Amino acid sequence: MTIRGVRGVRLLAATGALAALLAGCGIRATQVPTDFGPAPSMVPCELSVSDIATQATPSGMPVEVFLLCSGALVRVNRSVEAAQSTEEAQRRVVVAQGLLDALAGDPSDVEDEAGYSTAVPPGLTVTGPAPDDPEDTLRLSTAPDSLPRYALAQIVCTFADSAAAGDNGSVVLGSTSADSLRRYECTQKTQSSPGEGNPPSEEINGS
Repeated sequence: MTIRGVRGVRLLAATGALAALLAGCGIRATQVPTDFGPAPSMVPCELSVSDIATQATPSGMPVEVFLLCSGALVRVNRSVEAAQSTEEAQRRVVVAQGLLDALAGDPSDVEDEAGYSTAVPPGLTVTGPAPDDPEDTLRLSTAPDSLPRYALAQIVCTFADSAAAGDNGSVVLGSTSADSLRRYECTQKTQSSPGEGNPPSEEINGS
């Protein structure tokens, strides 16, 4: 055998030994480098049962609010403080303010990792009906139509599906600085495409 042939046999033997060693360690030998990137962290817009259970604080009334995820509205659990002894009209306003505060708050770390966000600005306040308003009216410190579309959709759907507005799929909203009122509906289109326009509404007589 020639010297070149001996070297070739030795090289093949060394390569085989290295492959066997890697296999013994549970590592599969490859011919080319591979890079599959980091392991996926969490399925977008999906929370586990244990994650959902930790979103609401231990005290308070359990509620659901709508956050944004992948361009749509998604329900998440929260809780608000509302004294049971408070009269119905005042209790409605307390719940509405709690919902606004929950919407304006930062999503939890788990929600943020899953892609949840909010467009509702902090500092919004809400009051009850003015004289001659329908009893379920809620008046915001910022005119509803002046809010970003995503924010208005979040507020409408959250209020319309809560004790703040009678849980009937709609909510009467207005501004504390204007008499006009509109009844907004939370439709499937609003939930799936909140940025494509304001939620459907109709003007009603205010104070």
